[in-house]
Amino acid sequence: MNEKILVVDDERELADLLEVYLKNDGYTVYKYYNGRDALEGVEENTPDLAILDVMLPDMSGFDLCRRIREKL
Repeated sequence: MNEKILVVDDERELADLLEVYLKNDGYTVYKYYNGRDALEGVEENTPDLAILDVMLPDMSGFDLCRRIREKL
């Protein structure tokens, strides 16, 4: 399995737990704690799936999703 998953959540414990479970299932995980870092990361690594928190500290998850889709 070589699918790449983007996880963005400002609750570090939740993001870390998701990362552990997904990696154990064979996924490549790109984890960020805010939208700005996630946008930079998406430029380098195109995810197959994004799991986004709706209420991030610097932007909403909806805005982040929209901006990611514009980049891809």
